[in-house]
Amino acid sequence: MTTREFLTNVTNRAISDEDVAFAQKAIEKLDARNAKRASTPSKTAIANAPIKASIVECLRDGRKVASEIGVAVGISTNKASALCRQLVEDGRLNVAEVKIKGKGKVKSYSVAE
Repeated sequence: MTTREFLTNVTNRAISDEDVAFAQKAIEKLDARNAKRASTPSKTAIANAPIKASIVECLRDGRKVASEIGVAVGISTNKASALCRQLVEDGRLNVAEVKIKGKGKVKSYSVAE
């Protein structure tokens, strides 16, 4: 059965056992493709891995805010902030709010022990 035949049957509300089996196979293929995609890191994730390692190494000296991390590692503050958020989600960094005069409350990061 083709996808066109299946969709025609669905739109005509003439669903048979063959249509159900076709749909189940299609769902299995989607699940397999999604599982493979989830287990394979993207090009960006591969490129960011050494930067994340540099961030963790930079924070061994103590707590820093994203702008300081960006300068130390050589990336923008926005990218430093995004990568730090990912590292917090992974459990490799801790985050806390600190008050900086002239800026207000900002997030600072430290290595999770």
